[in-house]
Amino acid sequence: MDGRVAQRIRELIVEGALPPGSRLAEATIAERLGVSRTPVRNALPALASEGLLEPAGKRGYAVRKFTLEDSCRATEIRSLLEGYAARQLALRADRGAVVAALREVVENADASFATGILSEDDVEDYAELNGRFHELIIGGAQDPLLNELIQRVYSVPFVAPNVVASKRIPLDEIYRILLSGHRHHHAILEAIEAGQADVAEMLMRAHAPRARRTLGLEDVARGQPA
Repeated sequence: MDGRVAQRIRELIVEGALPPGSRLAEATIAERLGVSRTPVRNALPALASEGLLEPAGKRGYAVRKFTLEDSCRATEIRSLLEGYAARQLALRADRGAVVAALREVVENADASFATGILSEDDVEDYAELNGRFHELIIGGAQDPLLNELIQRVYSVPFVAPNVVASKRIPLDEIYRILLSGHRHHHAILEAIEAGQADVAEMLMRAHAPRARRTLGLEDVARGQPA
């Protein structure tokens, strides 16, 4: 129970529902999540140890403030970890089931680009598929430590692969940015299926610039104000 509650609080922080600097009252969070105060009380110190929360008052916590530079650096770390995951998956002899699941995700995403335009609903749908694609690769590596590390990186605002910053980027630019990333998914899938570990790792690591563009962080990566 404690782990599930911690994950739900992480999601609220990443989504911005709990903005930086906001105090987390056990009773309020418990009511919001529909749970008792005990799992919330147990989850908050764990989230603080991950860097998501910071002490506030005698026994309270507040959402830690992140900068866009934090998010940009986290996308770089994300690319290294996901590159390792793609490599490990490509090396696994039992990768067939994961490859099949990845192919289903990619084919579903193909349909999103069939009309040549994307609505806001389409962007949200693609964000979910993108998150699933990355989730499958991370899970397919079957490395508990990797999963723990990548989840911590994903907890930095604007970094999780199921987040698309359509509010930070004009919608008319979203299509070509996402299409470029989607084509990259095809190449990553092919490398993993063929067991080309070096290629899969290289492609996944090269995915970082596309992630930054999707998240509206490209100016930050170039050292310009966002």
